[in-house]
This record gives sequence, C-alpha cells and structure tokens, in this order.
Amino acid sequence: MSIEQPQTEQSESESVKPEQVTDQTFKERVLNEDEEIPVLVDFWAPWCGPCRMVSPIVDEVATIYKEKVKVFKLNTDENPNTASKYGIRSIPTLMIFKKGQRLDMVVGAVPKSTLATTLEKHIEPEKEKTEQEKTEQEKTEQEKTEQEIDP
Repeated sequence: MSIEQPQTEQSESESVKPEQVTDQTFKERVLNEDEEIPVLVDFWAPWCGPCRMVSPIVDEVATIYKEKVKVFKLNTDENPNTASKYGIRSIPTLMIFKKGQRLDMVVGAVPKSTLATTLEKHIEPEKEKTEQEKTEQEKTEQEKTEQEIDP
C-alpha cells in the first residue's frame, strides 16, 4: 500500500508576497532608474486597521501583476525617514514609482478595482502610445490614398 505525497511543484497561480523594504534598502529596490516596470509601495503600520484591510488586496495585486509590477511594503513605524521624505501623513498610502520617479499615489483603503485601474495607467503606456500612433499613421496614409484617387 503506497501513500501519495502531496505535490510540491509550484503552480503558476501561486501567490506572490510583496517584499519588505526599509529606509536602507528603499533607494536600491524602489528607486532603481534601470527598472522598466512600475514599482508599487504600500506604506503601512501594524496598528493601522485600514492597512490590514488593504494588505490582502496588495498581496493579490502582487500575484496578478507579478510580471508587470514589482510590489514592496514599507513599515512607516520602523522606517520613518522614507515615510517623511515622501510626506506620508495618512496610511495606508500606495505609491507607484517608475525609473526612480514617483508617478502616482492612492491614499486609504481602496477597493482592488481602484488600485488596478491606477496601476494599469502606468503599465506599458509606451506600447499603447505606439499602437495609437500606428493607427493615426494608417489613417493619414488612407486619407492620402483617397486624395490621390479623388483629387
């Protein structure tokens, strides 16, 4: 009689946990100018009720966007310098950075849809812009062709 062992292979849908950053690691991990994808930072504290409410949403976003967004958490009680530098007055505050620059911010316990919409604005906007330019170029070429046919 054999006993089946549980599978230990990681599934593709396995959740991704955001990494903790500190005052010392923030610049290196979050403000990396070579980073091509957006970085989401959850400024939180253990005593904060709304932070505990938004935490599972941030974890879920980290899993959903694992290839498109890096997600970090910064405990504002343990890392007051970074929180002060970015003017964090209310928590949770979720900030989006890209190439070392702050792009956007969401304050408070927001629904997943609000956070996702905010993130989507910063995920590959260059690609959308290129597609839009291509469509406009095709439109212009079509108008030129129509003018040549019917001057």
